[in-house]
Amino acid sequence: MIRNFLHRIFNRTEISRISAPRHPADNLLCIIPHTRHGITHDHIHSSALKVTARLQEAGFAAYIVGGAVRDLLLGLKPKDFDVATDATPEEVRGLFRRSRIIGRRFRLVHVICGIETIEVSTFRGSTDTGECDGGGASSHTDEHGQLTRDNVFGSQEEDAVRRDFTINALFYDPARREIRDYLGGYEDIQAKCLRMIGDPVSRYREDPVRMLRAIRFSAKLDIRIEAGTAAPIPVLGELLQHIPPSRLFDEVLKLLLSGHALACIRELRSHNLHHDLLPMLDAALADASGERFIVFALEDTDARMREEKPVSPGFLFAILLWHAVRSEWQARQTAGEKPALALHQAIDRVLAAQRKRLAVPRRYDAVMQEIWIMQPRFLMRSGGKPFRLLEHPRFRAAYDFMRLRCAGGEADPELGTWWEIFQHAEPDQREAMLIRDVVPGKRKRNRGRRKPTAGTVTPEGEGMPPDPDPVAGLP
Repeated sequence: MIRNFLHRIFNRTEISRISAPRHPADNLLCIIPHTRHGITHDHIHSSALKVTARLQEAGFAAYIVGGAVRDLLLGLKPKDFDVATDATPEEVRGLFRRSRIIGRRFRLVHVICGIETIEVSTFRGSTDTGECDGGGASSHTDEHGQLTRDNVFGSQEEDAVRRDFTINALFYDPARREIRDYLGGYEDIQAKCLRMIGDPVSRYREDPVRMLRAIRFSAKLDIRIEAGTAAPIPVLGELLQHIPPSRLFDEVLKLLLSGHALACIRELRSHNLHHDLLPMLDAALADASGERFIVFALEDTDARMREEKPVSPGFLFAILLWHAVRSEWQARQTAGEKPALALHQAIDRVLAAQRKRLAVPRRYDAVMQEIWIMQPRFLMRSGGKPFRLLEHPRFRAAYDFMRLRCAGGEADPELGTWWEIFQHAEPDQREAMLIRDVVPGKRKRNRGRRKPTAGTVTPEGEGMPPDPDPVAGLP
C-alpha cells in the first residue's frame, strides 16, 4: 500500500484544470454529510462496497458514482453500481484477480464479484485541452461535433464536468459516508431538475444520444428538463441520424423498457424527436382507435416491467408500427388486392419505411410479422383452425397483442373473451365452443368424406360454411 501511495505521489503526471462551462453553483466543492443525504449501506450492493474498500486499502481514491447515487437519493433501487477511481485500468486490474479491461474509446475494468459485475472507470479528463493519455491518444470530434476518440485520464473534478447531467455527477465515498458534489447536482435532485453540464448545444453535438437520455431520465425519474437543456433538442434531433444504428436502437429500447414507455413516447413527441426515430407515430396517435391501442399497450408493458416480467422488443415494435400496417393493409384491400397478399405487402412496406429512420434489427422481423399475420386467424373459430392456432409457437405473443387490441376498442371484446376461455378449457369444452354456423338449406358435412355411390355427385365442401373472411371484424 505504501509503495502504491509513493508511486502515485512521485510518478504520476499532474493534470491541469479545465475551463469548460460550469454550473453556476459549482464555484466550490460541496461535501454533503451522511446526516444530510441519508444514504445507508443497506441499499448498496455488497460487491460495490468491497470494490471501493479494496481500492482505498491500496491507496487509491474510489467512489460509487453516477446513476446509483442519483437513484439512492431519489429513494429508488439502483440496477447497477459503478465505481470511479484515480487508479489506471492496469492498476485496477492488478488488484482484482477476476477482472478484465474492456473498451477502445475509453478503457474500463469489469470486476467480477460472484454473479455481480462492477464497472470501474478511471477519472476522465478534458476533451478540449488536447491532452493525451499514456498511449498518446487524444480527443477528437467529427464535422458534427461528435466525439470520435475519448481516452483521456484526469482528476475527479474533471471527471465530474465531463459527465452529462449534474444529477449524474455525484461521488459517494462509502468509507466517509459523504457525497462530493462539484456541480450542484444534489440541489438539482432536491429540485427534481435535469440540467446539462456545460453548454447544451456543444454537449449534444458531442454525443446526440444525450438527447434521448434526457428524455428517458425525465420520464423515468419524473423530473423536469431545465429550459436551457431542453431548448436545443427539437433543433438538433437530426444529429441522431449520424449515430450507429445498433447504438440508436439500444437507446430507444432503453426508453421502451424503462417501465415508463408511455411517458417516454409522449416526451419524444413533445420534443419533436419521434420524427427521427418513429415517424409513423403521428398518424397512429392522431387516430382515436390507434391512440387507445398504443396507450393500453404501453401501459400494459410498463406494468409488466414493474412486475419484472419479460417483454419482447419485437412485441413492442409490433405495437408501435401496427397502426401503419393496418392502414396500409386496408388501403391495399380497398384497391382490390386479396387480404392475405395485401397484409404481407403492407408489412414489407412499413418495415422498409421504418428502416430509413430507426433500423429495427432484422432478428425481430419474424416476431413482428408473425404477430401481425396471426391477427386475422383469431377470427377463425370453426373446425380445426383454433386448435392449430393454439399450437403455434408464437401464439401467446399474438394472443396478448389481440387482447390489447380488444382493450383499446379496435377489436370486439367478445373475441378476446372467447380465446381466453378456449385456451384454458378442457378438450370437450373446446369442442363445444367451436362456432358451427350452417348455411340455411344445406346439410352439415360429416367429418369423414363419404365415398360417392354410382350415379351420384358429391359437391366439394357441401354443407360446410365458407371460412370467415380474414378481414371481417378488423376495423
